[in-house]
Amino acid sequence: MKSYFKVLAISAIVAVTAACSGSQKSIKIIPDDAQKKIDILYDGKLFTSYVYPDDHEVPALYPVYTSNGTDITRGYPRKPRYGERPDHPHHLGAWFSYGDVNGIDFWGNSFAIPADQKPKYGSIRYRNTVSIKGAALTVAADWVDHYGKLLLKEESTFKFSGSGDWRIIERITVLTAQQETVTFGDTKEGMIAFRLDRVFEEPTNRPERFFDAQGNLKEEREMNDDGKNGMYRNSEGLEKERGVWGKPTKWVSLSAEKDGEKISLAIIDHKNNPGHPAHSHARGYGLFSTNNMGAKAFNENNPLFQLTLKLGQSTTFRHLLVIKTNGFVTDDEMNKLFTDFNKAREIYNR
Repeated sequence: MKSYFKVLAISAIVAVTAACSGSQKSIKIIPDDAQKKIDILYDGKLFTSYVYPDDHEVPALYPVYTSNGTDITRGYPRKPRYGERPDHPHHLGAWFSYGDVNGIDFWGNSFAIPADQKPKYGSIRYRNTVSIKGAALTVAADWVDHYGKLLLKEESTFKFSGSGDWRIIERITVLTAQQETVTFGDTKEGMIAFRLDRVFEEPTNRPERFFDAQGNLKEEREMNDDGKNGMYRNSEGLEKERGVWGKPTKWVSLSAEKDGEKISLAIIDHKNNPGHPAHSHARGYGLFSTNNMGAKAFNENNPLFQLTLKLGQSTTFRHLLVIKTNGFVTDDEMNKLFTDFNKAREIYNR
């Protein structure tokens, strides 16, 4: 059966490995405390920023660019662009959060939550930068409830690499319990995610609300599928939202063409993560998420997943985020990345 992706020559696989293990000399990490962000530059050009604004409930990497300088993340809610949906204002850039920690929702919190509902939600607050070492950024954050009670301490390390058409981010997130018992419930709302430019959406052939070219919200519901061409694919060869959503898998990719540029993103799970292989919370409207702790929420026949930490205990999640341009990724490339990520400590875990 003909696949969405063309098989590349062996030289392409070599290029992937070179991109992941290549020189880090062109990467600079620059804190900007006044703007509440930390910029990551490749060869002097902005790749992404770790942002922690006071008016957003979770730190994020935003915006995110390809090596060609193309913005792949949705602008809303910070900078709405033409055709974007005004939905899920808690979806910003690339982030990590979860929808059930001791019954508190750290995933869905935003300015859109009514005041009387806010006690059901938590926030992840940047605490400090732990270190910047070469192409690695380590930050600390606090998971607090509406009243400021600390549930978890987070320490996340971002390792940036890649060259040519490839950009690679390894995210290692360590969560440490600050209460006698901290339990992660079984929910689909999580956990490592992108919210993407409209080209990565699947066409719906349905009316929707969106921003016009002047940045005004079109209140009437119109058809607006212009440019949408996103295609999901997972390690089992399943495609589109209906194929990948809720399925356990080693990796998922999402590919689309934007202004003639062929772009692929991917989220790769690590075999040592709790709940591996993770389930895909990947939606056709531009939410691309991988969830290690949801199980029964995706399929009622799955056993209930529950992770409990005692005071001082920690759990670690490791994921690889891949951005490829000038050609879509192939299954061979993705499988190579998954294998290297899970065995080559000298490449990814220095």
